[in-house]
Amino acid sequence: MDVRRHNQAAWDNNVWRGNPWTVPVTRREIEQARHGKWRLYLTPTRPVPREWFPPLAGLATLCLAAGGGQQGPILAAAGADVTVWDFSEAQLEQDRRAARRNRLDIKTIQGDMTDLGRLADASFDLVVNAPSTVYVPDPRPVWREAFRVLRPGGLLIAAFDSPVRHIFDFTLAAQGTLRVCHRLPYSDVKSLPKDQLEERLQNKEVLTFGHTLEDQVGGQLKAGFVITGLFEDRFGPYHQDALSRYIATFAVTRAVKPAGSTS
Repeated sequence: MDVRRHNQAAWDNNVWRGNPWTVPVTRREIEQARHGKWRLYLTPTRPVPREWFPPLAGLATLCLAAGGGQQGPILAAAGADVTVWDFSEAQLEQDRRAARRNRLDIKTIQGDMTDLGRLADASFDLVVNAPSTVYVPDPRPVWREAFRVLRPGGLLIAAFDSPVRHIFDFTLAAQGTLRVCHRLPYSDVKSLPKDQLEERLQNKEVLTFGHTLEDQVGGQLKAGFVITGLFEDRFGPYHQDALSRYIATFAVTRAVKPAGSTS
């Protein structure tokens, strides 16, 4: 099956369902960003540290697989020159809607995060990647492409799921019981019982993959990045997530393309 096309349609469906990660930021948040009072969230509860960012004015910024009208509009309002790349047309429309409503200049491109061939080498200063590698079988091409399109000295800020999220029985975890039953790397297509996979397909739910830290963090290093920061996050108390009571379930890294690097 074509998982990419399925997930593309599933994310369009998520927009229509009002998934929280598809709801654009408010006008108040945009106005605050225009006055330098902004926060950027890639995970549920902790904003990315402000000190991780270079000055945003005129900064060529790629929001990679980050449609939904959240990161792109905030960065554009703060002065960055923003391009949003996403596979979901409905997600990109959320960014366009936020741009029209708030008089922001945001470019949008529909495409696969593992192949940024339409973007030139060394054309961005900052790549911001929402936790989206969970939707592709292999995250390493994402890191290689991010490295290629960044200028030397450019910055990648990337969020991803903790591998531990994918080793438990999902049905039991939703009921508050944690039982290990899956190996890593994990794939909905290969690891789920047939009846559960069929249910996800019929409900147009996204299909996910659980990657190792070797492919997530090690993949960034192998692509050529130098990692200069990392923090963790989890679902907040408003979300009944059994695992988040015990361990952080997301990580965000800050990685730099060294000066003098070639794509």
